[in-house]
Amino acid sequence: MAPKHTKIKFPLWQYLNQPLFSYDAKLILNPHRFASMWRLQLLERCWFKECDAKGPQQH
Repeated sequence: MAPKHTKIKFPLWQYLNQPLFSYDAKLILNPHRFASMWRLQLLERCWFKECDAKGPQQH
């Protein structure tokens, strides 16, 4: 059984693999700022993800 509230740990791998010389993505050196931005982007990705909670639909 999964715990109700799971704390998202610091995204170390994503922090270390930031693109250094990219025009599209800005490098964030502050770890606290990076973590908050990453969590916000994670929330947005989850929000826009399709979810079929009812299971297969019969027409």
